Amino acid sequence: MTNEEKRKLITELQSQGLKLANSDHAASTVRPREASTARSRGVSGRTGGAGPSDHKAITVDGTTVMIPVYNDIAADSPYSVGDIDELPQLSLQKYKKAIASIEFPQQPKFYNLKTADGIPYNQIALLHSNNVLATTVLQTCIRYSNRNTACQFCAIEQSLAAGKTIAKKTPQHLAEVAAAAVELDGVEHLVMTTGTPNTTDRGAAYLIECAQAVKARVDLPIQAQCEPPNDFVWFSKMKKAGIDSLGMHLEVIAPEVRDRIMPGKAKVSLDYYFEAFAAAVKVFGWGQVSTYILAGLGDSLETIVDTCDRLIKIGVYPFVVPFVPITGTPLANHQPPSSEFMYEIYSQVGAMLNSAGMFSQNIKAGCAKCGACSALSTFEH
Repeated sequence: MTNEEKRKLITELQSQGLKLANSDHAASTVRPREASTARSRGVSGRTGGAGPSDHKAITVDGTTVMIPVYNDIAADSPYSVGDIDELPQLSLQKYKKAIASIEFPQQPKFYNLKTADGIPYNQIALLHSNNVLATTVLQTCIRYSNRNTACQFCAIEQSLAAGKTIAKKTPQHLAEVAAAAVELDGVEHLVMTTGTPNTTDRGAAYLIECAQAVKARVDLPIQAQCEPPNDFVWFSKMKKAGIDSLGMHLEVIAPEVRDRIMPGKAKVSLDYYFEAFAAAVKVFGWGQVSTYILAGLGDSLETIVDTCDRLIKIGVYPFVVPFVPITGTPLANHQPPSSEFMYEIYSQVGAMLNSAGMFSQNIKAGCAKCGACSALSTFEH
């Protein structure tokens, strides 16, 4: 497979999803039966929660990416796989014609363990892609339960309601799980995100506690993710605590799109985000601050590309990701962006990153370093 073929395939899979074997084009059927079958075979996947939800990790030509498999889009995808019994390697099909071999990374060993007080490790942190540990330290958000403030794409409390996780991960538990994930599964970096609490630090203080505990137990690069705090002195405190890189996520850009898609978070202005970005880069370093941009929610190609250019120029990595509708959210039926739209964005932003010498592989930890939720890293060179 050429680089160009690989780029196009990953871009299409992330926009169109992947139908698991024997599904009947209904997400309600795909979710319980196929998800259960795959997990019983030891395949890592997840529904609900924060981060890449309704996805499964899939390795395509040596690159592990997160592909939607548990939603309506995936149930109608032209892409499908062969019999789950053939795991870990499967035949990827398009319109029922075999086009490539893919692999599903196996369920990590640390998932089999529990804390001394009986909490399963996978309720504390999860494997993303094939070598990234991820956790939401606070699984609640001040905006989630209010329709007038909630982000329309967010499913952060779904996994909590389903009993798949706990509301607050303790620093001690996180350190224990991180050490096990490194020892048993070769995890290489940790992503710690948080729902937004009702505090002016926006979760930075608790992320610091968690990072200190992890770093005291295991030498693991950490990215923390939160909204911009009220006082930028928190950035220095986070760095001192052992946090290596920082994510502050715009998600969407244009004011009218922000007001519609995330009415509460939109109160934090774009100008304030850019002030925070500039302050954070001074602390964490050029290329060690990143932001999520969700393409397909209303921002034009020009808006996304221009904003990425602005971000790169101040030292922030713009991690552009195709929007994936999540079952149970207000945007569950929203169409994801076309692969053509994403390909054009990736081409332009990838060229900018290349010109600036800003590469995801040089980020110490985090979503952009992992890169599995986007094809952008394949366009950097």
